[in-house]
Amino acid sequence: MLNILFTCAGRRTYLLKYFKEQLGDGGKIIGADMQLSAPALSAADIKEKVPAVYSADYIDCILDICQRNNVKAIICLNDLELPILAENRKRFEEHGILPIVADKEVIDICFDKYLTARYVESLGLNTPKTFISLDKAKEAIGNGELRFPLVLKPRWGSGSIGIEFVNNMEELDEVYAMLLKKVRKSILSEVSKGNEYILIQEKIEGQEYGIDVMNDLNGNNRGVSVKKKLAMRAGETDKAQTVDNTAIREIGRKLGQSLRHIGNLDVDVFERHGEYYVLELNPRFGGGFPFSYEAGVNFPKAIIEWLKGNEIDDSILIPAYGKTFAKCDYLVNVE
Repeated sequence: MLNILFTCAGRRTYLLKYFKEQLGDGGKIIGADMQLSAPALSAADIKEKVPAVYSADYIDCILDICQRNNVKAIICLNDLELPILAENRKRFEEHGILPIVADKEVIDICFDKYLTARYVESLGLNTPKTFISLDKAKEAIGNGELRFPLVLKPRWGSGSIGIEFVNNMEELDEVYAMLLKKVRKSILSEVSKGNEYILIQEKIEGQEYGIDVMNDLNGNNRGVSVKKKLAMRAGETDKAQTVDNTAIREIGRKLGQSLRHIGNLDVDVFERHGEYYVLELNPRFGGGFPFSYEAGVNFPKAIIEWLKGNEIDDSILIPAYGKTFAKCDYLVNVE
């Protein structure tokens, strides 16, 4: 039996269902969350309640769940938990459990949005002009290197938490001060380091794309799925269409081959005047993955086969192009 644990399951009902479809009778899906009423747990065979990710006993609790349920692999669905699982990888591996999480160095690059910008630049790819010093950002505005509107957001953040847009110097000062206080009072204070934990970034106006960069369990890039975002909702892709865009696909392949993450890498890309800009790297399944899966990208099957020690034909990671999907709300029984 191949049992898989999904941590911080939250609202990702579809993802647990996808893996359950591919597992069939060959294993069980275990879902863990701080609340047993989390919607995604309705799709799990076994539900487990856990403490907050920053609790001292969190890893002990996850390890206990794995041992009690004969779990073979862990899939994390929350940015804040990724560094914690990466740091404790060996504890799980000693018990024959594989956290499908990138190495700590990769997590650090992706989680720290300033490091993300510097890393993307080091690969010769475009990224928005990015600053962590308010004074240097103002200096860049003064000499014409940086122009309004600007985006301000937590340097170590998750999803759309704390993202603000400013259009002039007065707003820049006000919003920067507000975000400093907001982050200190939020859960992001657990991961924000030093005094420069607010990112000041050029706002790229243009068409947005999402990429699923799929690597195998050894860090080899096996597939890239590109989606044109048609609508967003609460920072997550709400409508999208799969597209055959060679340039963006090559960006994804370059990132996958360089980072050598394992599992999925969710990437945000903007197009401006024919140039592509990489904004975010999230080494996990993102909210845009369902658009790839529904278009034929069977990455859950690939992961399951790799966990069994089998190989797959990479053609199952190629989407059918021109497929358009939209998310919708529905109720699930969470008793």
